[in-house]
Amino acid sequence: MATTQQPEVWQRGPIPGIAPLLQPVAHALLQAQEEAHSILNNFDRALFWQQPAGLASPAFHVQHITGVLDRLFTYAKGEALSQLQLQALSLEGKHDELIGMNDVLAALDGQIENAITQLRQTDTSTILDVRGIGRKQIPTNVLGLLFHAAEHTMRHTGQLLVTASMLKALNQLG
Repeated sequence: MATTQQPEVWQRGPIPGIAPLLQPVAHALLQAQEEAHSILNNFDRALFWQQPAGLASPAFHVQHITGVLDRLFTYAKGEALSQLQLQALSLEGKHDELIGMNDVLAALDGQIENAITQLRQTDTSTILDVRGIGRKQIPTNVLGLLFHAAEHTMRHTGQLLVTASMLKALNQLG
């Protein structure tokens, strides 16, 4: 039976309620979400925390995407990171058998949902407003933060694909 593949998210049209200038961010985040689920569909849970050749584990990539989205969207709102966010950052990628693949994917889904909500609420007249990153308040603007959130998410989605593929191949070799 042939499988019908959907077009990429950006080819399906605008995401309702999101300004045209912010559509590429929403499209990238939703595409990454679909790809992460596809990559990890039927993925061996025993391989989720493995680091082939010292590379970051699949678990790290999904956790890192989630955490970076949380942090960058916080900065885009002009807010500082909370202690909870800083604690989550310190735990990203630390092997924890109590944290399963479904937990990490659910956290990703929730963070992307939060990001889409924030994009819907973003007034495009503020996208060039100055924002600071971190304790040093490295200068950027709202658009820079949102754009980086999208490109960073896609970069780690690609790394997730390569790492998961490598682990599957190594596992098949025995």
